[in-house]
Amino acid sequence: MIVRPRPHWLRMLFVWRGSVLLDITPQLLWTTAFALLVTVLHGRLFQWKVPLNFVPFSLIGLTLAIFLGFRNSTSYSRYWEARTLWGALLNESRSLVRQLLTLTDAPAAPDLPVARLIAFVHALRHQLRGSDPVVDLARLLPPEDCTRLQAAHFKPAMLLLMVGEWLRDRRRQGHFDPVLAQAMEVPLGRLTDALGGCERIAGTPIPFTYSVIIHRTIYLYCVLLPFGLVDAIGPMTPVVVAFIAYTFFALEALGAEIEEPFGTAANDLALDAMSRTIEASLREMMGEPPSTASAPAPGLYIQT
Repeated sequence: MIVRPRPHWLRMLFVWRGSVLLDITPQLLWTTAFALLVTVLHGRLFQWKVPLNFVPFSLIGLTLAIFLGFRNSTSYSRYWEARTLWGALLNESRSLVRQLLTLTDAPAAPDLPVARLIAFVHALRHQLRGSDPVVDLARLLPPEDCTRLQAAHFKPAMLLLMVGEWLRDRRRQGHFDPVLAQAMEVPLGRLTDALGGCERIAGTPIPFTYSVIIHRTIYLYCVLLPFGLVDAIGPMTPVVVAFIAYTFFALEALGAEIEEPFGTAANDLALDAMSRTIEASLREMMGEPPSTASAPAPGLYIQT
């Protein structure tokens, strides 16, 4: 996720970092060069004048814009739902830790379940990104917990189970009554809901046929467009084609980038930063000193 102050309107025209322009530059240059060739040949293809004008492109362009808008709206809905689910992880983790600290008669602070909650957040991040959580789990958990998690395929779900087992054991020991245990199950259940929501987004992409239809239509539209414009605007054809192609290519690339919000691209969710925030918040509630890590300096930077 890119974090930066909003630049001046003139600088905004030339922003590269965070823009999809780098991703679409090859096809944009190719389309512009083809439009230039069509302009030089004045719309002729092997001595045959292609009989097109701008009318069909006006109709197709409107339909294509609506289709792209729907695709991008769907992609952003997935992105925002993912962000909402990670906000729920913070809220529900805080609620459960607060209950553990203020509503129980346990003789010692609940260090183990809090460590498991922190490990759950990091394990979920690793599961969503397909990375190895071993280092984070070894840093946060006792060896017996790490050994138990080695064979688990869904480590975040197993960690929530282990938190529930700790609550069960303390209830049996009389540290809190069953009514209080039931109340603590509420935030624990919501953490399970957030886990399932993240897994649903990660495991259910937008149907591939949408991408195929949009991709084919955009490229066919941009290839044929110079034939429809060359008789009307002449030498300005490559410029107009480049502008229209940039709009369509960029919208397609943007939708493809944010539809998978758990990746490590510049515009994806900053799961590393959110995991550290949740860990720091829970540790602070436990009375541990704040992290000595310095905050990012003001200006442009990327959170992963």
